[in-house]
Amino acid sequence: QVQLVESGGGLVQPGGSLRLSCAASGSIFRLYVMGWYRQAPGKQRELVAVITSGSRLNYADSVKGRFLISRDNAKNTVYLQMNSLKPEDTAVYYCNAHIATMDYWGQGTQVTVSS
Repeated sequence: QVQLVESGGGLVQPGGSLRLSCAASGSIFRLYVMGWYRQAPGKQRELVAVITSGSRLNYADSVKGRFLISRDNAKNTVYLQMNSLKPEDTAVYYCNAHIATMDYWGQGTQVTVSS
């Protein structure tokens, strides 16, 4: 069982920045594919960014050039740096850990972009 705890959400004005963190339990964090997903009200959960165990990156088109995913295997933590935030980025952001056939999810953190 992998436990994921997100932090760093909040209210920010358009054009602002936030950094989300996700701390994971387990001794094999370095092997996990880690991802950030988001779900806005009335919409399906969507992929935001993924980083593999080899640090390959993948981003949704809507966040390319604005968001950066990274990981620190020594701290069992994955980050999502979000810049130039837009109102349409408002959502609950979820951390995901994937290994073999298993998926684990955090509880989510709210990000609200509004003036």
